[in-house]
Amino acid sequence: MANIDSSLPEFYKKTVAERRNLLKGMLSLSDEELRLLDSGGITTEQGNRMVENVIGQFALPLGIAANFRINGKDVLIPMATEEPSVIAAASYAAKLCRPEGFEAKCDGPIMTGQIYIVGVKSPNDAKKKVLARKMELMSQANSEDRAMLVKYGGGVKEIEARAFKHELVVYVSVDCRDAMGANAVNTICEALAPEIEKLSGGTARMRILSNLAIKRKAYAKATWKKDVLQKSMKIETNIDVVSAMLEAYKFAAQDQFRATTHNKGIMNGIDAVVIATGNDFRAVEAGAHSYAAYEREYLPLTKYYKDKDGNLVGEIELPIAVGILGGATKTHPLAQLSLKIMGVRSAQELAQVMAAVGLAQNFAAMRALVTEGIQRGHMRLHAKNIAVMAGAKDEEIDKIAQIMSDEKAVRVDRAKQLLEKIRGERT
Repeated sequence: MANIDSSLPEFYKKTVAERRNLLKGMLSLSDEELRLLDSGGITTEQGNRMVENVIGQFALPLGIAANFRINGKDVLIPMATEEPSVIAAASYAAKLCRPEGFEAKCDGPIMTGQIYIVGVKSPNDAKKKVLARKMELMSQANSEDRAMLVKYGGGVKEIEARAFKHELVVYVSVDCRDAMGANAVNTICEALAPEIEKLSGGTARMRILSNLAIKRKAYAKATWKKDVLQKSMKIETNIDVVSAMLEAYKFAAQDQFRATTHNKGIMNGIDAVVIATGNDFRAVEAGAHSYAAYEREYLPLTKYYKDKDGNLVGEIELPIAVGILGGATKTHPLAQLSLKIMGVRSAQELAQVMAAVGLAQNFAAMRALVTEGIQRGHMRLHAKNIAVMAGAKDEEIDKIAQIMSDEKAVRVDRAKQLLEKIRGERT
């Protein structure tokens, strides 16, 4: 990661042009790279080569989460999202745990492929035969690896099998290095399937990776000091923030309805970074929610506790299968720019950043819920959208949004009244 200052004081108060100029100087961005920010990154013709039946493009706002320090280094984090308050909340959570910031780590980039064999007369015997030939199968798979993974230290690392009544499932663990690995894993499974059919006497019905990347987890941890949390309160209250946060975590750990929304908040942040880097947010979402219920009831992906000094400690653990090579990550210019802004040099570094963002997002949502309420900040940011819906333009938007926020009356009908008043005063 680049040696930068991620605090970006009053970044939210600057104009778009001022923000871009600041990033340009800090990150040595070219004028061409900055122009990508106005075009959505791709032309319609480029999009036509990416997916089918293209008729145009659909853009999302791309913002920067500030204040993040991960493993002792500051990092600016691009986030693509349509939801107000997500970027601001993540940035604020990161600010409250500075200067220490987040500790993050991750497993090796291991993905699991599955070869599903049906019509097996003796699945247990077939399992023994496959495992007896495991080393040969691994050698075969690595010699036929069309993704050149072995050259870079990757490739098939393990083969396991599970017997069912009339079926056999073979699990192929593949080190994907800096790729997400879906295409490589699927290619390897298809290459191995004929040999496994011979060994099992069955038919390979499916050969596909699993998005439950149980061997590719990312972890992050942060400590929010109790006095900082109390001072961060913007309303008069007797709430002990640390205790309230622990109660909120307990609620999520006990109730699946709450745990689902708890985890959704985590993914608000992670998905925004996944999208900004051209990775597959559906795959990461599926893996996260599946892991939340992996061999247990559905539980939060984070946990919170007090340290010996009474400070709040938060931790997150979940599978994050992302890459910096291949697919849209490599072909989408804005995805490449996002990686440059972050300064990540490997898929594992990227996963660590995402884990930290997920923890920050979750902390921010919980803090808002147990103190002033989730709508206070969210509606203040949403007020601009309401002003636009009412027909406001340019400077009218900020003015109307501010008035509605102060009045706590963020409604389209109120925005229209204010718009009429403002325009009437001009005539």
